[in-house]
Amino acid sequence: MARSCQVCSKGFSVGNQVTIRGKAKYLGGVGTKVTGITKRKFKPNLQRIRVTVGRGTNTSLLVCTQCIKSGKVTKLVKQQPFRLPKVDKAAKPATEEAVPSGPRARP
Repeated sequence: MARSCQVCSKGFSVGNQVTIRGKAKYLGGVGTKVTGITKRKFKPNLQRIRVTVGRGTNTSLLVCTQCIKSGKVTKLVKQQPFRLPKVDKAAKPATEEAVPSGPRARP
């Protein structure tokens, strides 16, 4: 089963894993030697997320993190974020000055 991003169809790429032994010359050694080269796969960082597609339909997709960060997909919003109600500044009543009271209040 090939696993790739369902938005940009990014799949795995192939490279080499190089095994090295020895100490580098600049660190005081006699130099490094390559002791083995094997094939390896570089896999994309896929995340299964709930995405809003089209007109309010939600579905679950395998999407790479690059598509999520760039905004190519819109994540499902389960609950709208809390917002303070707008207050009309012109209709705000005038407040009186605070009158000190208590044992330290001076007349």
